[in-house]
Amino acid sequence: MSIDHRRPSALVVMERVAFDQQFDETRLARLGGLARLPDPIVVDDLDDPALRRRLGEVEVLLTGWGAPCLDGARLDRMPRLRAMLHCAGSVRPQVSEELWRRGIRVTSAAEANAAPVAEFTFAAIVFAGKKAPFIAADPEVRRDDSRTIRRYGELSNEGRTIGVVGFSRIGRRVVQLVQQLEGVTCLVADPVVDPDDIRAAGATPVPLGEMLPRVDVLSLHAPALAATRGMIGAAQLAALRSHATVINTARGALIDTAALERECASGRLQAILDVTDPEPLPAESVLYRLPNVMVTPHLAGSLGSETKRMTNSALEELGRLIAGEPLRFEVTRDDLRFSA
Repeated sequence: MSIDHRRPSALVVMERVAFDQQFDETRLARLGGLARLPDPIVVDDLDDPALRRRLGEVEVLLTGWGAPCLDGARLDRMPRLRAMLHCAGSVRPQVSEELWRRGIRVTSAAEANAAPVAEFTFAAIVFAGKKAPFIAADPEVRRDDSRTIRRYGELSNEGRTIGVVGFSRIGRRVVQLVQQLEGVTCLVADPVVDPDDIRAAGATPVPLGEMLPRVDVLSLHAPALAATRGMIGAAQLAALRSHATVINTARGALIDTAALERECASGRLQAILDVTDPEPLPAESVLYRLPNVMVTPHLAGSLGSETKRMTNSALEELGRLIAGEPLRFEVTRDDLRFSA
């Protein structure tokens, strides 16, 4: 059965708070112009028996934060479903083997979500160069106290070497942004990306082991996979030069937390962490108390008005789907082998 290319039946599935943030009057009007919508437009529970008749008519789901996994039982209630357009980043919590088996098309707004993460990361890199978060948090620092400040290493963004782990959609943007810094050298470690693509972006491809002792800042942008869990462990942290800063805006599980706690507690390394493992960290974690560590509660991704960019992305994909045009941000089962 094909999509109704006139105005398919659509339903929004996400937490109400996310819906209220992402769908203003303008975007609701645009959605209503593209698709036939039920009343109410948004639900967060696909198991509600009262929805059975409505779900039987749905051809397109627009999903977001809080949407449940589309497993076999839920898909059985939506026999006409042909596409899931995700108004957020990773689709891993929503997809299932049964969804792929039935040939339901999936898109993600991860590219739109990459923009604020890359911006946050670039700001963190600049702050790391000046050691600003650490000096500001150090109770022993007084104005013009050069002796105390010296413990954090050189304060400069000129001629820095930035290491990017993972040439993902966010990693690519970070590579582009850091080239604004004077005399910067950008190294990229990603074993599954064509090295020529990395060079074309203005960076140098290197193995992770070669990168670590060369960088002033190590910024992580790899997906959370079985193969990447704990990829930055005790040995990798020990390989970093003293006063290097570790930035993680990807997934907390990429770093061995205990090893990072030891290195930062010694004062040898600094860290800016927007994600942790576990998340949140236990209240007793030393990372909360160290002046050379800045921990933020998952702020880098789309928040506030930034979330509307993800809605725009999904609505543009809906327009392409109805017009029979190629989808720009389609996700396949194979894509999830190497991406978030």
